[in-house]
Amino acid sequence: MSSIGTGYDLGLFFSPDGRLFQAEYAYKAVENGSTCIGIKCKDGVILALEKVVTSKLLKPRANPRIGSVGRHVGIATTGFIPDGMHILKRARDEANAWRDNYGSAIPGSVMADRIGNYVQLFTCYSSVRPFGVMSFVAAYDDQGPHLYMIEPNGVYWGYNGISAGKGRQIARNELEKLDFSTLKMKDAVKEAARVIYATHDEEHNKDHEIEMTWVGEETNGIHTAVPDELLQEAEAYARRTVEGGEDEDVPMNE
Repeated sequence: MSSIGTGYDLGLFFSPDGRLFQAEYAYKAVENGSTCIGIKCKDGVILALEKVVTSKLLKPRANPRIGSVGRHVGIATTGFIPDGMHILKRARDEANAWRDNYGSAIPGSVMADRIGNYVQLFTCYSSVRPFGVMSFVAAYDDQGPHLYMIEPNGVYWGYNGISAGKGRQIARNELEKLDFSTLKMKDAVKEAARVIYATHDEEHNKDHEIEMTWVGEETNGIHTAVPDELLQEAEAYARRTVEGGEDEDVPMNE
C-alpha cells in the first residue's frame, strides 16, 4: 500500500505495516542538516558541528548551534534549526527544575532521559509533530564523561563516538578508527576537526566553519567553547591531513 494519498502519512498514527511516517519524515530533516559529531574520550567529551556560511554578511563565529545547559552539560543539535533551539531551551528548563528540587547539577544520564521522554511525547498526538533534530548531550560529572544522542522518535543511546547530518556515514567510518580508551581531549579536538573536514562537500563550493565545544578535565568539568587558538591549530591539522594542503609546517601544541 502506498503511503502517498492514503492518509497514513498525514497524522501521528501507525500505518497498516507499523510505520510512523511523521517520525520518518523527521529523520529526513536530520539527514539534510549540517554534519554534527560527538567524541567521548578518556578525559572528556567533544562536540563539533559544521556550519555552512550561506552569506558573506554573516558574522564569523556568531550564531552558535551548540549551547550550555548549566555548567557541566552541553547540547548540540542538527536538522531543523528552530527545533534545535527549542530542545536547548527545554534542556535548560529541566536543569533548572532539577537544581531547584535537589540542590545539585542534573546528571548527564538524567538529562538525556528527560529530553528523550519529552521528544517522544511529540510522536503521540496528532496536534503536534515530531522534532526534526538529532540532539547530542555531552556531560562530565563524578562518574566521568558521558555522550548521548537523542533521535527524533525519543529513543536515546550512549556512545563513544557518533555522527548525524549530511556527512554522517563518512564521519562514522572515520570515528570507528579511533581508540576512545586512550584518546585525550586535545587530540580529540584535532580528530573532530579532521572528521568534519573529511565530510565537507567541496562540490557545492560553499564556505564553512567549525563550531566546537568540550567538557572534561581540561575545562575543570565546565562545558565551554574550544579556545580559538586551539581550534585554528586543529583546522590546520585537518587541512593537512584531508586535503594535503600547504600547512605542513604549522605545529600543534602538545
